[in-house]
Amino acid sequence: MTRRVRKAVFPVAGLGTRFLPATKLVAKEMLPVVDKPLIQYAVEEARKAGIEYCIFVTGRGKAVLVDHFDHAPELESLLRERGKKEPLDGLLGGLPEPGTIVSTRQQEPLGLGHAVWCARSFVGDEPFAVILPDDLVMADRPCIGQLIEAWQDIGGGNVLAVEEVPHDKTDKYGILDIESDNGRLAVAKGMVEKPKPENAPSNLAVIGRYVLDPLVMRTLENTPKGAGGEIQLTDAIAATIGKVPLHGYRFDGTRFDCGDKVGFIEANIAFGLQRSSMRGRLTEVIKDYSTKL
Repeated sequence: MTRRVRKAVFPVAGLGTRFLPATKLVAKEMLPVVDKPLIQYAVEEARKAGIEYCIFVTGRGKAVLVDHFDHAPELESLLRERGKKEPLDGLLGGLPEPGTIVSTRQQEPLGLGHAVWCARSFVGDEPFAVILPDDLVMADRPCIGQLIEAWQDIGGGNVLAVEEVPHDKTDKYGILDIESDNGRLAVAKGMVEKPKPENAPSNLAVIGRYVLDPLVMRTLENTPKGAGGEIQLTDAIAATIGKVPLHGYRFDGTRFDCGDKVGFIEANIAFGLQRSSMRGRLTEVIKDYSTKL
């Protein structure tokens, strides 16, 4: 019987260079979409999907990510004294159970695969999820929860969230080499990290949600540097094909690339429009600006 997915790894050591100077002192995962930082959206997605333990792989200057999920006694006391129930509830509602968030350090920027490997002692010999907070998914059901359900139905292996991208954008993603595809679930016989469009085996791109067999973690131990001179998670996953199955899962929901400036602004608009208290005014603002173009 396949074991339950209880742990999620959050690789959050990146420098956020595409958002400088904002990320000079502020972790990119703390950038807010409306009024909530990206890392909180990611953790809440994991918790809604039944993940019990969140493992942050951080870097220098990223201690704030762990601090965000701790109590702020002075602030909480001030909000209570002033009767600010709604913001207080918002603060306390975002706190996980004690002992369910742990962190470790990636001392050098050696790639996503290396970052995931840094969490090996916490993951142990268990299947695990990987969540990249830069990819924010708006969905009725948590994206990582959809993958876990698919993983359970299949009976294990590696299940990756995928979406179709324009062929001229394949060099920005890990791309699956497809063996069969029923429109929801694709069986892959290989995968390539950031192939040039003319060399891409498909346009089915991996986005920042993974459910992985523990064999991937063991494989990362000896995975050499790949594209960009970094240790690529996709290379380790590809190396396990033939030992465990690999599937790409087309999830229900809308993904926003919040590592991109336009994608980040789009996410703020989309999530803002979801708020009934903001929808009317924000709609008018959008209309006003559209007439000026």
